[in-house]
Amino acid sequence: MENLLKGLIKFQKEVFLKKKELFTGLSGHQKPRAVFVTCSDSRIDPALLTQTEPGDLFIIRNAGNLIPTYGAAIGGSTASIEYGISVLQVKDIIVCGHTDCGAMGALLHQEKLQELPAVKAWLQHAETTVRIMKDLYAHLQGDELFAATIRENVLVQLDHLKTHPAVATGLRRGNLRLHGWVYSIGTGEVWVYDWEKKQFIDPGEKKGPAII
Repeated sequence: MENLLKGLIKFQKEVFLKKKELFTGLSGHQKPRAVFVTCSDSRIDPALLTQTEPGDLFIIRNAGNLIPTYGAAIGGSTASIEYGISVLQVKDIIVCGHTDCGAMGALLHQEKLQELPAVKAWLQHAETTVRIMKDLYAHLQGDELFAATIRENVLVQLDHLKTHPAVATGLRRGNLRLHGWVYSIGTGEVWVYDWEKKQFIDPGEKKGPAII
């Protein structure tokens, strides 16, 4: 905690002063570039990952970067999606999964959730991911199965987004875009879903499919 307080003081005395004009402009309004849905995992820093400034990202974080289907759970994630699209008029939504995701590992080993009832209930919003893995990926094991689960879950959550009225309307109008990313914590790579190729690719090298 002491280090956090030292960081707070440094922010106030150094960082804020250097960017005072930016923060002054943000004090009365926000106009983010994108809604960024990602995991609560402490190793994920959306601003660092995208090299963005305060005010650029409208961030939604939870275990497993999950978005409940509309009506399944009217909570923080659903309200944030609605606000981001309908009020802030954001034009892009990114769902970003990551390697070594504890939530995805729990989907594959649900026996570990017996003492975590709240986590178990929350992960029901990834039940489609579980079914896809059982039906389409029974031939995989170990790390390959884990990596495939992470990728498929991102796609499932993108499908869930389409059930939200604000998202569905934006997509129909053609002024909203959905993006699926997977971030590799250990290598810094980010694999982006290519809707035409139907696979995750490295946007910098134009490679695919992703091997994570």
